[in-house]
Amino acid sequence: MAGSGPATIAFIGFGEVGQTFARELLANGVAGIRAYDLLFGTEPGRRLEQAARQLGVGLGASAAEACAGASFVVSAVTADRAEAVANEAASWLRPGQIFVDVNSAAPTTKQRAARAVEASGADYLEAAVMAPVLKPGLKVAILAGGPKAQAAAATLNGFGMNLTPVSEAFGRASAMKLCRSIVIKGLEALMVDCATACAAWDVTGPVFASLHATFPSIDFHRLAADMRERVATHGVRRAAEMREAAEMLAAAGLEPGLAKAVADAQQRGARARTAGA
Repeated sequence: MAGSGPATIAFIGFGEVGQTFARELLANGVAGIRAYDLLFGTEPGRRLEQAARQLGVGLGASAAEACAGASFVVSAVTADRAEAVANEAASWLRPGQIFVDVNSAAPTTKQRAARAVEASGADYLEAAVMAPVLKPGLKVAILAGGPKAQAAAATLNGFGMNLTPVSEAFGRASAMKLCRSIVIKGLEALMVDCATACAAWDVTGPVFASLHATFPSIDFHRLAADMRERVATHGVRRAAEMREAAEMLAAAGLEPGLAKAVADAQQRGARARTAGA
C-alpha cells in the first residue's frame, strides 16, 4: 500500500516545478520518482522526456500509470487545469496516497478539487507555493492546508522541502497566496505598462527620477527590467493565476475586474515576448 514503504513521489506535469523538485528530492533520498506530462509522446514533449531520463525519473504513459503506488502525487500543471486533473485523478487514486496540489488556484477551486480527491479515499493536500521556484528550488516557501497538512509536511520536509501548515481547512493557504499575488502580479503589470508608456513618449528619465524621489529605496530602472522579464517569461502562467484570483474575489462578493485586467496585462506581456522571439 502507498505509504507503507519508502516514500515514492509522482508528478503530474513535468515543467519547471516538477523538474526542479524531482532533481533535489532524488538527491535528498526519495526512493523513486515517476512523472507524466500531457506533452509526453509529442514533439514538444521530447525535451521533457529527455530531462526526466537525465534525472533518473521514470516516465508514465498516463497519469494513472505514473502515479500507481506513489506515496505522494504532486499536481504541478497550470491553474486552469488544476481542477480537471484532480477530477481525473479521483478515478484512480487509492487510500493511503496523498494528492499534493501545488497549482496556483482559487480557494474555491482547491475546495472542489479536495472533495473529488477525498471521494476516492485518498487524501488531499492544499499547497500554495509562495515564490518562483527556480532560485530557491526545493526550499521555496509552501503553505500547506488540510487535515493531512501536519503529517505530510513532516515527511516532505524531511526530504528538504519547506512546507508550513497553516490550516486544517481547505482554501486558507490558497487565499493567502492569491491575496499576495494581487499585489505582486498587479505591480508587475503596472510597472511594465508604465515603462512601455515612458519609452513611447521618451520620458523614462524624468518619470523614474520622480518615482525614485517618492520611493528612494527602489531602483526603478532595474525594477522595470526585472518585472518586464518576469512577465515575458511567466506571463501565461501568471495570467491563469490572476483569473483564479478573480474567482476568489467574486466568491467573496467582491469586484473581480482589477484582477481580470491584471490577467489580461500579464497575457499581453507574454504574447509580446513570443511574437518577438
